[in-house]
Amino acid sequence: MEITFHGAAQTVTGSQHLLSVNGKKLVLECGMYQGRRQESYERNLNFPFEPREIDAVVLSHAHIDHCGNLPNLVKQGFRGSIYTTPASAHLANIMLIDAGHIHESDIEFVNKKRAKAGEPPVEPLYTQEDAALVAQYFAPVAYDEAFEPVPGVTARLVDAGHILGSAAVVLDIKEKRQRFRLWFSGDIGRLKLPLLRDPVLPENTDYLVMECTYGDKPHRDPEAAYDELRQVTAQTLERGGKVIIPAFAVGRTQEIVYELHRMVEAGEIPSVPVFVDSPLAVNATDIFRLHEECFDDETRQFVRAGQHRTALGFSKLRYTRSVEESKALNDRNDPMIIISASGMAESGRILHHLRNNIGNPKNTILIVSWQAPYTLGRRLADREPFVKIFGEMYERKAEVATIGGLSAHAGQNFLVTYTQPVRQQVKQVFLVHGEPKASAALRERLQETGLSSLSYPEPHEAFEV
Repeated sequence: MEITFHGAAQTVTGSQHLLSVNGKKLVLECGMYQGRRQESYERNLNFPFEPREIDAVVLSHAHIDHCGNLPNLVKQGFRGSIYTTPASAHLANIMLIDAGHIHESDIEFVNKKRAKAGEPPVEPLYTQEDAALVAQYFAPVAYDEAFEPVPGVTARLVDAGHILGSAAVVLDIKEKRQRFRLWFSGDIGRLKLPLLRDPVLPENTDYLVMECTYGDKPHRDPEAAYDELRQVTAQTLERGGKVIIPAFAVGRTQEIVYELHRMVEAGEIPSVPVFVDSPLAVNATDIFRLHEECFDDETRQFVRAGQHRTALGFSKLRYTRSVEESKALNDRNDPMIIISASGMAESGRILHHLRNNIGNPKNTILIVSWQAPYTLGRRLADREPFVKIFGEMYERKAEVATIGGLSAHAGQNFLVTYTQPVRQQVKQVFLVHGEPKASAALRERLQETGLSSLSYPEPHEAFEV
């Protein structure tokens, strides 16, 4: 078998790994590469393989950097099955249609500028219509249910604890006279994250493909991070300000809503209006409610103990769908919490809320996730005094607070823990989905545990296993 690391190789976006086994081609993930606009467009448009030749895709979860280029794959001729959990199939469908809308909007803006410069128009990477076509290729598979994506490969999906429906992919492979197991981690979650069950650790594994996003950073206990969230939120509200939270529509938004629910119930923060202002986040939350079988015991007990109808709803919480509802928030000056997408503040309604609230020192912009270089979210996290929003410069007078311990990715310590059950038998560990600094730090820690066969594949690098 040959495995080629086409995406998330020495970077954290665009996950895409090609397995050539028994004369068939299986792709793990088909993610969107994110970065500088032109580079991203070219990399996402041009696959390093022929889409028509791909027999199947296995998807670990529904984040755009893992599923976001599926519409382009189908658009260019893929006709196989996309295996994933039922929750991930539901989430990916709405995520992709939303991404199609963003591509259309972005290209409309770009083409206006090109027209003024006398340049010809360009096409979006894909449209909402293209994205909607992907749904027919999803083949939902329950956790721990065996399936055969290509001949000679028996696969299972196990809990990854990252977002709703997230999974590690276990591949038991028979090729010629060889039998071996490849374990693909997907994005590894954390212990004791809200809502979700903990990640399942690898077992009986010959080859481990593992993410290393935070390979250089041990995380604090999630509860310590939520203590900081309580403090920042309470202080801002008590001085009459707004808390503006750029948050990923899937996963981070629902976790924060759940924790705010707990804080309000316990009287730990003032009871003020809380708005989730993102159509995608609202739709995603509806899907979360449909898949409460993915929730952990603590969440179920919280709902039962308080006789709450749902973990993701309380009296002060409002989910806004319409543009009119969103615009109305800008006319209010009372203390409130606004959670809006995108998580890196690159598009969506969050840009309007930032523009309207960035100049008030009473307000707090709360950064609750990793921010990619060159994004507005990164510039805010770096506390730049002036930032560009909708092409205009704004002075940042609002406080910026960053809470790193809320990541849905495992930190260094748990990444080390993740490898230990198979440390004695694993033949090779491939580190993906991490920047060079993170990978180097994790490799050093893993070597200290006795793991020596460690690789950090370059983009498009292939390995025979």
